[in-house]
Amino acid sequence: MRILTFRKGGVHPPESKFTKDKRIETMEEVEEVLVPLHQHTGAPAQPLVKLKDTVKKGQKIGDSDAKVTSPVHSPISGEVVKLVETTLPNSRKSVAVLIKNDHEEIWDDSVKPRNDVDSLSREDLLKIIREAGIVGLGGAAFPTHIKLMPPPNFPVDTLIINGAECEPYLTGDYRLMLEEGESVIKGVEILTRILGVKKTFIGVEENKSDAAVSLDKIVHSMGLDKDIEVVLLRTKYPQGSEKHLIKAITGREVPSGGLPFHVGCIVQNVGTTYAIKRAVYDGVPLIERVITVSGSGVMEPKNLKVRIGTIASHVIEFCGGARENIKKIIFGGPMMGFSAYTLDLPVIKGTSGILLFTDQELIEYEEYPCIRCGRCVDACPMGLMPLFIDGYSRMGDFDKAEEFRALDCIECGSCAYVCPSKRHLVQSIRMAKTEIIKKRKAVRK
Repeated sequence: MRILTFRKGGVHPPESKFTKDKRIETMEEVEEVLVPLHQHTGAPAQPLVKLKDTVKKGQKIGDSDAKVTSPVHSPISGEVVKLVETTLPNSRKSVAVLIKNDHEEIWDDSVKPRNDVDSLSREDLLKIIREAGIVGLGGAAFPTHIKLMPPPNFPVDTLIINGAECEPYLTGDYRLMLEEGESVIKGVEILTRILGVKKTFIGVEENKSDAAVSLDKIVHSMGLDKDIEVVLLRTKYPQGSEKHLIKAITGREVPSGGLPFHVGCIVQNVGTTYAIKRAVYDGVPLIERVITVSGSGVMEPKNLKVRIGTIASHVIEFCGGARENIKKIIFGGPMMGFSAYTLDLPVIKGTSGILLFTDQELIEYEEYPCIRCGRCVDACPMGLMPLFIDGYSRMGDFDKAEEFRALDCIECGSCAYVCPSKRHLVQSIRMAKTEIIKKRKAVRK
């Protein structure tokens, strides 16, 4: 296999993939789940249930008429205890449905395997994906059915499956590729039927070459090797960024402010692809996902299949509990994840990991003034000048920050990782982006 990569920028943080050889375990028993209705990009779902309602496993409990939205389903059967406002791992607020488990595992009547998958039309498949509540499981949680309907004036000829999983610690996608490879490829087949693409690439970092070899064998055994190519990617962060995957694999460059379909590509995460197979073939909506639980603060690091809405503290208990000297909790990966102040938060569709760090990994640094060394410029995979965006953001000059292409920042954290002054670059650039977008919306109104 050829080994590909993007050329400019990027960093090489320690991989710390301690759970790489641990098979996915299923966390079956949960006493209750807290299922937020706004786990996705777009309009929040509105509750379809009320207090004391009995719900079944896989039943839709939230939806919206908005164009960009995604329905939400119950991952257990039981009783609706209350509807409350909760905080999500990304600090956003959402109405959530608290459901008490009856431990009967009674499935909703809508959940049933399909025997007519080959006869389903493109519209049928898109409707199934929409109704299953599938969103991007790489972190952004953008509704997948919308992503699979690019504008007709931008024809798509290439599908890329993102198996890079370049964040340190995280190994859920790697284990899915090894353990559920055939289901992943069936998901790829569904995506190619919807998009009508000529070529599909599955990109896997070279530190997961055994997963690449396994997928390649499955592709050949299914007679799909003319349409699907498994390619190895250089182990480098942020290799899994959409724009950098496209550049590495196809040589095409997504323009500033553009999206992958502007250069004829669609990118889907491995976990999303697996969820699509489950929805289409098995009729199961997105009610669970694979996460990595790791870090020196966890007694028994694991890869877990966890029900959406499971409280993080219960997940940690399932992993033997937490050590006493926890310094930081992160939902997601250490580079782009969200730091949390408590474990009393639910796992949501976009949660790829729960990491607990002690002082063994986490060293607190004081922030110092920028010394203009230029390391952030060298590390930025988008070719930006983070030091200037940071400076203008802190001064409140967001127009100038926009001139320095703040909106092109993918918030990967490479700049902050290499900064000798330990500047909080991502936070200040994110603030600039928020203010720029806010201003643009105000102008449109």
